[in-house]
Amino acid sequence: MALTPRATHTFTALAVLATLSLTAGPVHADGDPSAPPGSITTSPPPEVDANSPGLKLADGATLAPAKVLDIKSVVEDLGGEERREDTNSDVTFALQAEVLFPKDSSKLNPEAHSRIQAIADEIKAQNATTVRVFGFTDNLGSYAHGLTLSKKRAEAVHDQLAAALGSTDITFEVRGYSEDYPIADNTSEQGRRKNRRVEVTFPRGASSGDSSGTQS
Repeated sequence: MALTPRATHTFTALAVLATLSLTAGPVHADGDPSAPPGSITTSPPPEVDANSPGLKLADGATLAPAKVLDIKSVVEDLGGEERREDTNSDVTFALQAEVLFPKDSSKLNPEAHSRIQAIADEIKAQNATTVRVFGFTDNLGSYAHGLTLSKKRAEAVHDQLAAALGSTDITFEVRGYSEDYPIADNTSEQGRRKNRRVEVTFPRGASSGDSSGTQS
């Protein structure tokens, strides 16, 4: 039986579909797993000729003096309730007010004592003899109220720290800054929570700098 041109075209289409069905899936070489999603293959870096005229200093030019860059490390817990910042010279702990105090209060929560004790342990480990305790609020309410509240909260943390350290050789600087120096956007509650905080800062290693005494 002879096939008509229409029938020939039909069989050809079926053969193409069958071939596509067999080869449509991904094919990997044995022992060569596929790369994870998002992987990018980059070309090797170009070779640089150290003797290239473009890399040489002009006549009379000198290199700038070497300087040490300040390296900063910031670690924040998942809830953002506590943040630790390390630089070449200082260590700073920032605790959100919600984990330290009831709303609009400067009386420490029971949970605050263990957090402050951990900071005291780190102050001892660094042999620090100067400690700064600064309080901050968000921009809700009046500036004057925030100034008073932030100062009282800083003083409460100072008192607990001093008791935990049990040392008269440490000089404290205690201040309240109200809504000044925000670290997040005050237009959202998440940002305001970060701005309502108490920061404790002290030098890494041996103490250095001026002693300004405790403010009250």
